[in-house]
Amino acid sequence: MFPPDLERAIYGIVTTPVLQLADKYGVVTFLAKNGPSSSTAVATETGLDPDTLDRLLVVLVAFGVVGTDAEGRYLVPPETAPFFDREDPRYIGGFVEHLLHGTSRRQELIEQYLLRGKTAVDADLPAPYDFFYRDEESTGEFMDAMWNLSHAVSQELVELADLPATGTLVDVGGANGPFAVAAMHAHPDLRGVVFDLPPVRPHLERSARRAGLADRLGFVAGDFFADELPAGDVMALGYVMSNWPDSECIEVLRNAHRACRPGGRVLVMERLFDDDRSGPVATAVMNLVMQVETRGRHRTVAEYFQMLGAAGFTNCQVRRSHRDKHLLIGYKA
Repeated sequence: MFPPDLERAIYGIVTTPVLQLADKYGVVTFLAKNGPSSSTAVATETGLDPDTLDRLLVVLVAFGVVGTDAEGRYLVPPETAPFFDREDPRYIGGFVEHLLHGTSRRQELIEQYLLRGKTAVDADLPAPYDFFYRDEESTGEFMDAMWNLSHAVSQELVELADLPATGTLVDVGGANGPFAVAAMHAHPDLRGVVFDLPPVRPHLERSARRAGLADRLGFVAGDFFADELPAGDVMALGYVMSNWPDSECIEVLRNAHRACRPGGRVLVMERLFDDDRSGPVATAVMNLVMQVETRGRHRTVAEYFQMLGAAGFTNCQVRRSHRDKHLLIGYKA
């Protein structure tokens, strides 16, 4: 018998594909909506093979994702159900899909990085966002993952940010607008613009229409290393800094400082390492994912404060959410 943490680390390679299949074919959704059910009942409803389905459910029970009642029927714990509800902002299916079919395909690079170093290996590979946006399907999958990762927690981050009631929010690298949409809904007189690479435009415009914000949330195409940012009272960067090395992060923050109106602020929204970098688990894992997928890394609060100060922002603060993504604020005098 392995120690419990080692056991989960070893067998986790099986669990993620199982989780993705249970979401893809409506297994978890059925259990969440219909309550405790036998694997036969679930198989009948979903049209899946009963034997294979039962084995799949047993794995999810062993990992604590699915539970059982006194009669041995399968159920989804109430605290887990929202994450598999496609209508709930906490839904994680798109993120799991990205990890399984995007990240995992590139994990073989880790061994090459260990042996040759990232710079040497990446010299023969496309730039990160050339890979993410290589075609319409890949762009859409990436947008879905970003929305799943960010929209639910953005509602809490908007509250923590104490945004002005009026003015302009510039969401830099804002993808299909998970934070911008949350901010516009919370502040009816705030206007917003997402600044991102050209392939993102139709995805942001679709989000704005779906959210009823087409008249208040716009899009500006550009590269935040090469182009000046639109002027705004609030400059937001969510999961942007973790994609780049320190020097390039400071370059982006200086660009944001120039575009930020006097008295305005920048919002940096990221996973954070504990001060001693011993965790949390999600930050440690995604820090390795950043090595595979981007050129960046995750950081401590002190490291972000140092970069914000180097870019000219002052009175830096951290405000933590109840999830993986937290808020750092810097002000422009």
